[in-house]
Formats: sequence, structure tokens, C-alpha cells
Amino acid sequence: MPAIRVAALPSRLVNLVEDLRRKEDRLALLLSLVIGALVGLVVVAFILLTGRLAALIYPAGGAGWRRVLTPTLGALLSGYLLFKYFPLARGSGIPQTRAALFIHDGRISLRSVVGKFICCGISLASGIPLGREGPAVYIGSGLASAIAQRLGLTRVQVRSLIPVGGAAALSAAFNTPIAAILFSLEEIIGDLHAPVLGSVVIASATAWMVLHRVLGDSPLFHVAPYHLVSAGELGVYVVLGIVGGLTSVAFVKLLLWLRAQFARMPRASLWIQPVAGGLTVGILGFFVPQVLGVGYDQVERVLNGDVILKVVVVLAVLKIIATSVAYASGNAGGIFGPSLFIGSMIGATVGAVAHLVFPASTAGPGAYALVGMGAAFAGIVRTPLTSVIMIFELTRDYTIIVPLMISNLIAFYISQKLQKVPIYEALAHQDGLHLPTRVGAQLGVQRVSSAIREAPPSFSPDTTIGEAAERVKDSSLESWPVADELGLVGMVRTRHIESAMKKGRDDMTIARLMQVARKSDGARYRELPHVHNDQPLSRALARMGDTGHNVLPVVSRANARIMLGVVTLTDILKAYGVERAEELDYTDHPDL
Repeated sequence: MPAIRVAALPSRLVNLVEDLRRKEDRLALLLSLVIGALVGLVVVAFILLTGRLAALIYPAGGAGWRRVLTPTLGALLSGYLLFKYFPLARGSGIPQTRAALFIHDGRISLRSVVGKFICCGISLASGIPLGREGPAVYIGSGLASAIAQRLGLTRVQVRSLIPVGGAAALSAAFNTPIAAILFSLEEIIGDLHAPVLGSVVIASATAWMVLHRVLGDSPLFHVAPYHLVSAGELGVYVVLGIVGGLTSVAFVKLLLWLRAQFARMPRASLWIQPVAGGLTVGILGFFVPQVLGVGYDQVERVLNGDVILKVVVVLAVLKIIATSVAYASGNAGGIFGPSLFIGSMIGATVGAVAHLVFPASTAGPGAYALVGMGAAFAGIVRTPLTSVIMIFELTRDYTIIVPLMISNLIAFYISQKLQKVPIYEALAHQDGLHLPTRVGAQLGVQRVSSAIREAPPSFSPDTTIGEAAERVKDSSLESWPVADELGLVGMVRTRHIESAMKKGRDDMTIARLMQVARKSDGARYRELPHVHNDQPLSRALARMGDTGHNVLPVVSRANARIMLGVVTLTDILKAYGVERAEELDYTDHPDL
């Protein structure tokens, strides 16, 4: 009898899984719990591993040469592993997570997850001043994706679990379950009203409970209670917001510029490039050891008032340099932790100066360091709502909220004005990825995919006007794609081809015609006209108005030169239910 029951067990499990597949709400609930628990355990292991390795590598009172050699060797080892085995594990992981969501249908390989864990562990333990939170998001999202793929879930279900795993990871990495939910919706999905909100909440709460069961109930930073000394002190927080915004812009622009310089180097040097970051960190760390690592211990000392003005200024500047070079050179790690470090030092600097000038009406530098963390995060990462809630959860001090909102809003506004493209979007652009900033999940919004049609054969740039005119004469298309061996290069108008033909320019090439057209049209049409499959049809209409083309190529987000099809004005009108009026037939209406 027991043997029969055991034999029947696999079939019962199969039936259970099939039943859950048919009932998506139950499946989402179960997977949210499982992913939250598993990701929580993995992230806790990641925290403990990197922390203990760092303690072994950098013992108290260690020799100065160790501070130079260790990050250099760590960068060399991780750089080789990234180049040879785990090319997708470079950087923070946030752009890669969003690329998986919007380009690869939510698919992240388990190999990349393992690579991110190993390479980030090496980087952080060796003193590279990058954060663990961004990589944790990628690891959590990757685990969720791997589970979904193993269960054979649909493409939509796999995609929906990416933000679930990301929220669980950030909740465990930062001990901030509410901020983790907001970040997952605000940054990863780009929609605070996403339908996966329930699953994200469950996973975040589950991972948070796992963290507390293993490491206990303790905030990331222990700070003294905050209180507003005087109403005039709010003016100092305005100044802090301005300084935080300007510093954020400087950091982002430096990081992006350095990354662009490294990208110009030969591909064969990818494995050695991270050493430049490791060596730079080592040299700076030889003179100022506080630059090494993410530096949360130093942040806590500053938050509790242990501030020397010259020291915090130097640390802010050196951390910006060290983090920028380390990240731009291709080391594995995120910018969450460095953002908080830089913000705390900037805040402490402003607070120390304010307290020297107005000692009776301002709080100590520690309070400003706390607000500075949020201001820098809002300016660098560009998620103002998440930054307010995150600082509140990190400190569990509600009285800081009003000054925090003032500084965050100002820093966010300045960053948005002076650095138009947010950092994660800019990093994706450097990698040739075109990710949406805000997706929107409103019901009834029609996408370009609903109106796409197969692309016509593309013209080669070397095609002559005579050949082109022969092909377009019987077509209703008003613009045609032009592509070389590497892909799409632009669009050419039918009327321009016909005009050139009438002027006897049969031997002119399409490439030459496009050059003439660009000069004639001016700057308005110089950007490659295109739309993406997941963009609203309204965006396609706006793009047509901007470019003057009634036919637009629909291109891949992974490579804008790969054409998936075209969308025409007529197709868009049909998708909206608006048909072009046919010519009236008067034969059936003699009275008209």
C-alpha cells in the first residue's frame, strides 16, 4: 500500500502544477512566496559571504601595500571571469534586468546569475567601491526567471516575475521592503500601477522576513533621533538639495564619459580593463583607506556626528572618482551604495558649514548627512519617491521626512534639467539598448505591435534612382527603408525619388539622394526615424509628425538597426477604427 502511494505522488504533483497553471492567481501567490523566500536566502548568503571575505582580506592594521594589491588582483580575476565566462554580469545589473524584461521576454540565464554572484562577490570583497544592491536585484530577478522557465510558464508569466524577484532581492539587501516595492515598480517596470503589484508586495515581505530570521531585526544604519531645530533650518536643506543635485550631475556625467572612453578601446582588452579601476581604487585607498569598499561603516560614523569637515569633503571627491573609474572600466557592482556614501559626505559638508555659521539654529552635521543620502540617491538614480521611503526605512525616523522631501525634490529637479537622460537609461544607450522610460499599463492603450506590417524590401544605399523609381511606381507606400549590410540606415521618401527621376537624375544613388534631402529638410529629420513594438500608437503618430514620414520602421530595442517591420499612417488609423474615406460612387445616386 505505501508503495502505491509513493508511486502516485509524482502524478499528484503534476496534477497540482497543471491545476495551478489554470488558476493564475493561485500560481502567482505560490510563486511569490517561493521566490521571496529563495531570493531572501541567496541575498543573505551574498551579504554574509562578501562581508566575511572582506574582513579576512582587510584585517585591522593591515599593511598599506595590501590596499593597493588586493583591489588590483580582485579586478584582474573578476575581469577575466567576466570576459571569458560571464559577459552579461558586468556593471550593476539594473539595465540588464530591464533589458531582460523589455527585450528578452523576461529570460535571464542561470549562468549569468551565478556569474553575477561570483564576480560581484570578488569585486566587493577585494575593496572595489561599488554596491551590492543592484547586483542583488539582477540575481533575484534571474532566479525568478529561471524558476518560471523551468516550470514552463508562458512568456507573459515569465516577464511578470522579473520585478517580483527584483523587489525581493532589494528588500533583503537593504532591509527596506516598502522602498523595494516602489523601486521595482518605479524603475524596473516604470509603472506604479502595474498589475503585478500584489505579487511584488508578497515577495518583498517574504524576503524581508527571511532576512530578519537570519540576521535579526536591525536597520542598516543606527542614527540618533532627528529633530528640526528651527524653521529657518529648512533654508539650509534647500541649499543641500542644490548641492546634492549638482554633485549628482557631476558624478553621472563623469561616469558616463569614462565609460564611453573605455568602450572605444579594442574588444580584446575587455578582460584587462577592470584592472584600471582596481588599480585606481588601490592607489587612492593607500592614502585614504576609507575609499575602499562600499563604506557603510564610515557612513554610519558620519550619520552619528563623527565629522571632520576636510575629511568628508575629500571622501566625497575621492569616492566619486573611485566609483566612476571602477564602474566605467567594467567591474561588477552597483551604484546604490556609492550614491548613499557620496550623499552622506555631501550632506555632512553642508551641515558642518551651516553649523559653524549658525550654531544655535541648525542641527549637527549628522542630520544633514542623512538627508544628503536621499538627495544624492534622488539625483543619481532618479527615483525620488523611492529615495524618500528608503531613507525613512533605513533609519526608521519619521521626523526626517519633510526636510528629506525638500532636498530630494530640488536635487531631482536639478539633475533632470542638467542631465536629461537618467543614468540607467544612458548606460543602456551606451550598450546599444533602447529601453522605455515609462511603460504605462493602462487598459485599452494600443501598441505599435497592433498595427505593424511586414517591411518592404529595403533599398541599398547604392541603388540608383532609376532602379528605385521602377520599384516604387506601383506602391502606395510614401517612404521606403534603406539598409546596408549592417542594417537600417534611414528612410527615403517616394516623392523625392519621383522628383529626382523627373529631373533626369537616373544615375544618382539613394545615399546621395538622402544627403540632399537632409540638407533640404534641415535638422528636423536628421535622427533615424523609428518606433518600437511596445510603444503606444500615439507615440508613432507623434514620431510621424516630428519626422514628416508617414511610414516608420519598427526596430528592435536591442539594436535600432534591426527592423522588425513597418507601421504606416493608414495602419494606425485602421487600428483606431478610422478608415480613409473612399471616393463617392455617384452612379447609384443620380439625384446628387
